[in-house]
Amino acid sequence: MDKLALGIDVGTSGVRAAVIDASGTPQGSGAAGMSEFGPDHRDPGVWAQALAAALERLGATVDLGRVGAVSVDATSGTVLALGDDDAPIGGALMYNDAVEDPEIPEAIAKVAPRESAAHGAASALARAIVLQDRPGAVRIAHQADWIASLLAGRPVGSDESNALKTGYDPVARRWPEWLSQTPLRLEVLPEVAPCGAVVMALNGGGESLSGASKDSVLVAGVTDGCASFLATGASAPGEGVTALGTTLTIKLLSDRPVFAPEYGVYSHRIGDMWLAGGASNSGGGVLAEYFAPEEIDTLSSRINPDADSGCDFYPLSRRGERFPINDPDHAPRLAPRPREDAQFLHGMLEGIGRIEALGYRRLAELGAPKLKMLRTVGGGAANMVWSALRSRIIGAEMAAAESDAAAIGVARLALPHLGAAR
Repeated sequence: MDKLALGIDVGTSGVRAAVIDASGTPQGSGAAGMSEFGPDHRDPGVWAQALAAALERLGATVDLGRVGAVSVDATSGTVLALGDDDAPIGGALMYNDAVEDPEIPEAIAKVAPRESAAHGAASALARAIVLQDRPGAVRIAHQADWIASLLAGRPVGSDESNALKTGYDPVARRWPEWLSQTPLRLEVLPEVAPCGAVVMALNGGGESLSGASKDSVLVAGVTDGCASFLATGASAPGEGVTALGTTLTIKLLSDRPVFAPEYGVYSHRIGDMWLAGGASNSGGGVLAEYFAPEEIDTLSSRINPDADSGCDFYPLSRRGERFPINDPDHAPRLAPRPREDAQFLHGMLEGIGRIEALGYRRLAELGAPKLKMLRTVGGGAANMVWSALRSRIIGAEMAAAESDAAAIGVARLALPHLGAAR
């Protein structure tokens, strides 16, 4: 039978597994929540049980013997310490855990280039420096690395996306020399492979993937954010994806790297392409402060997306903006409020659309290509009036997202290597 590509997505709440066929069509999925196996989402043992359960549930509907290529994504910047036996030493430090010792980020700041993603108390590098001092620690792994090792049944290195916030240089494609001037012991760092490259033959896989084909391969993965982008079907420079969730996040595929730490903009390397993006403090969270979801639906039906609202809003929940304007004191602008709620919502939707348009222009100013095609994911993507309004403001061709599931996205990364498994 034809081979399938398997994608594993590890998030904070659970593990999702999905398979696609050679045409990219989803053929099945399975999921398991972390809470099913314990309350501590930092416990790698909980991750392992959730992984096994997700694969078991997938295997109930799809023959895992058809899996020819596997790839993993996980939360960006989550790291753990491993011992001589490659077993975790204590719990992981998660993507949003900040180190308590101020000397660690200070030491990094003294030597790290301005454009490095390793700055700050909440960087993966800062967390790795803390973890290396756990008794018995000999190696640092990212969450995706360790999950991949369970699938392979042996130690696995990292990838260029997950290693970015640990200080990896994606341009030079190596661990940089300046890392030796930080408190980190370089010998604890993993080897790094390009995203989408074959890492090893699985030879049937480890215990977690014992049903896989004997000639399947493991493919280097990406972070969860990059996997979600790939799931949409965006694949060429100038194609962007906007996530309209609580906050507004934009990502743009580029043929060259873009780094602007003052805006929180870094570039993940995916093969020979780059994924740059930024996140605004505006978004659906501001809308939710004024209207319930059903009210937004009702009022949207009274909005003409081809007309201007007459409002000049910059919707924020509180002072402070990071992208596309970097101003910690930037004030919300939601006045004067129109008498009609529909006009007020119109102005807010328009304001968020203008922020989005400015975001893509900002990326272009920083060196990324001009936005050519836009896909949308997140709760706001279902609002057709907002989509039409945004299309008018942004002036780019709009396309439907093929999927918003990170597991599908990372399976796409493995897809080109199904031939290697035949």
